Order: sequence, then structure tokens, then C-alpha cells
Amino acid sequence: MSSLRIPRLSSHRAGSLATRLGSGLLALSLSLGMALPTFAADPFRTSNPHEIGDLTEDAFEAIFKRGDYKEAERLLARAETAEADEPLVQAMLASIAYLNGEFAQVSQRAESTKKVAQALESKDPLRSHLYQAVGIFMEGASVLKSQGVARGTPTALSMLQQVFNHMDAAEAIDPTDPELNLLKGYMDLMLAVNLPFSNPDEAIASMEQYGQPAYLSQRGIAIGYRDLDRNEEALAAVNKAIEAASNAPNQRNPELLYLKAQLLLRLNRDDEGAALFREALDYRDQLPETVTQRIVHEACAAEGADGDNCSLRADKDK
Repeated sequence: MSSLRIPRLSSHRAGSLATRLGSGLLALSLSLGMALPTFAADPFRTSNPHEIGDLTEDAFEAIFKRGDYKEAERLLARAETAEADEPLVQAMLASIAYLNGEFAQVSQRAESTKKVAQALESKDPLRSHLYQAVGIFMEGASVLKSQGVARGTPTALSMLQQVFNHMDAAEAIDPTDPELNLLKGYMDLMLAVNLPFSNPDEAIASMEQYGQPAYLSQRGIAIGYRDLDRNEEALAAVNKAIEAASNAPNQRNPELLYLKAQLLLRLNRDDEGAALFREALDYRDQLPETVTQRIVHEACAAEGADGDNCSLRADKDK
């Protein structure tokens, strides 16, 4: 990634990237070791785990494996004290705040993510650099929200270069690390659909080969293919993510169902897509309100209703 530098952008393309930097915050900031004994909690690595913490791992799986944000918030409230030296705790809290529209909290949590990550450097330099990158990225998203796209884009893009610098440092330590490749893959895929110097196929291959856990790496691949309008490939990836996330016959991740529903509509499989929107809404009690509203709106549109009526329906769902 060291050769990747920010070119001069048109205002239109810069604005497009800046908007996506904000909307892609959750996927990037949460898809983020010194090797420790095999009992160390680590949702990313199946061997040589890094010391992440049981509560943090449980909260991570609650969000990304089960799509249960309410349970994750309960776990994170405990982890913030019991595992205060884990930067992923602050990153997840920042991302939940972003989804809830609490942008002042996003800025505070982003700064906390950086500070905790910096303190981790002597113990785990790879993850220290990763989460310093995450903290800076979240600060950039906060700038875009507080200043707007037009004013905030130059600052956000300069922060993006700092993110690359920390990612380069992490990659120099272990280029095959699953956590690194998960985060780097999400970032490269997002840039690939906005800027001409990124190669989406390389990013996808890296996530496919090294990114873990599969329910999150395949989700990222599906989103990348979707945004590149490669919908059949996106559908195959999200099916892999759903399979990897399934650990109980009657429990499925509603965000993965939502993503699959979007793809089915793009492939003109409307009835199947509508059914998955409805299934995703069966889990509304565990999702943030903003996510539920998006699903309600898109499910309404899939039924053929006009945009105004769908907006009203989504508002009533609050």
C-alpha cells in the first residue's frame, strides 16, 4: 500500500469519495496482535491469537455474526472497564454512535481509539497501527458530518493519507495477517469504485485469501461486487457470509439478509428479495433504528410504492 497516494481530484469525485468515507465508516472501522497462548480471545485468527479479550470478542460477534447491536452495547458497557486497553472496544462504540447519529460521540470515541491504540504499540505494534488508522479514519468521517462534504473533503482526504501510513506500517510487520487484510480489503474495495488507482480484483483476492472471519470478509467482498455492479458474484459472496454466520437453525444475521435482499432485487428476483426484507425486519428489536428504517424504506419500494409513501412508512417505524 506504500505506493498508494492521493492524486489531485475533481470536486465531484472528491465529494463522492468523501460521502462514501462517511457511509463506509462502520464496515471499515469495525473490520479490524504478539502471539499469545491458544486460549486468547480473538475473532480474527485461528492460530497465534492476539490478546483481544472475551467481552470484546463477544461484542464483535454480536454485531457482525448475529447482527445484535443491543447485546453488543451491553457487552461493550462491561468491556469498556474490564478490557479498557483494547482499542476495538472504542472503535465499536464509535461506530454504534455513528449509526445512531451521535456525531459528537463519534469524534470522542475516535480520539479514544487512537489513544488506546498508541498505548498498545510496545505490546502489539501491528494492531496498534491498525487502530490508529481506524481512529484517524473515524475522525475524518466526523469532520465530513460536522463540516459538510464541500468544506470537509480536503481535511478528510489528508487524514486518509495518514491512514495509509499506519496501514503500511502494519503491513510491514505481517502482510498476511487476517485482521489487516480484512480492513485493507474493505478500504481498497471502497476506493476502487471511486478512484482510478485502486484494483478491486487485487483487494478481493487478498480478502478471499487472508481475511477472517469469513462472515465479515465475504460480506465485504459482496459489498464490493455490489458497488461494482457485479451482482451475481456479490450474491455468491453474501451466501458464503450467511453460511459462515449461521450458528443456530432459527437465528440469522438480519444485515446479511438485508444485503442479500438488495442483490436479489438487482437480479430481478423481486419476490425472493421481498421475503428476505420481511425476514430481516423480524429482527428489528436488535438493530439500530437507522438500519431498521432503511430496511423498511427499501422493502416498501420493492413493493412498488412511491418514495414519499416509503419515507412516511419508515418514519412511522421509529
